[in-house]
Amino acid sequence: MRDLPPMLHSGAPRARTIPLHRVPSAPAPAPSATGWMVQSDFDGTISLEDVTDSLLERFGRPGWRELEDAWERGDIGSRECMKGQIALLDMSVGELQAHLATIQIDPHFPGFVREARRLGLPVQVVSDGLDHVIRTVLELHGLGDLPVIANRLVQTGARSWQLQSPWASAACSRASGNCKCERLAEQQAAHGQVLYVGDSTSDFCVSGKADFVLAKYKLIDHCLSHGIAHAPFVGFDQATVLMRDIVTVRERVAA
Repeated sequence: MRDLPPMLHSGAPRARTIPLHRVPSAPAPAPSATGWMVQSDFDGTISLEDVTDSLLERFGRPGWRELEDAWERGDIGSRECMKGQIALLDMSVGELQAHLATIQIDPHFPGFVREARRLGLPVQVVSDGLDHVIRTVLELHGLGDLPVIANRLVQTGARSWQLQSPWASAACSRASGNCKCERLAEQQAAHGQVLYVGDSTSDFCVSGKADFVLAKYKLIDHCLSHGIAHAPFVGFDQATVLMRDIVTVRERVAA
């Protein structure tokens, strides 16, 4: 795990972004020879748990659950909810990094990425979670080169944090920090077809616009009830086989 440099001080703590591997700019994967690319959610899809929730459970000050309840009732959007929750985190950089070192991902996800690349499919992680969190976990599992689009985690003090949302959209129906529907449209314009992989509520809207969905957990019932073309899966070993079959069959049909 990479050590983070100490905070810079000049009177009051200066807000700074903890070191990131990439700045928020629209990733531009090389055009796919197959006409397909893969976008995948992170929390609960690639990771075995929702990492933001685990941080709040461990380091959140009182009030974050009330924000969660307000979001679930539909009183506030996910961006407003998460902005308030991140402001309630009470943790040091060291505590953050130590916690991230305990996060496990689906053991078959690296193989899924290798197979996608062998087939000529770019893979992009699109999340309404936290960029540094995702990139750190992926790097710890040898996947630090995957492009990630997510909210920015910014340190504002020795134990205080802020959420920034450079990928938000005023047109987002979920009022998310990262509008997954816009990210999907960008990749459809670049590649033609997007295979979307997700698991839960933050994937509901985008799943209806994807060309095909690999769904787990709550997303399965959502796809069934809305007539969305999908295949259910539990782990990325199954998702790897499904991806290969979907791309191969649709290529034959197109030919």
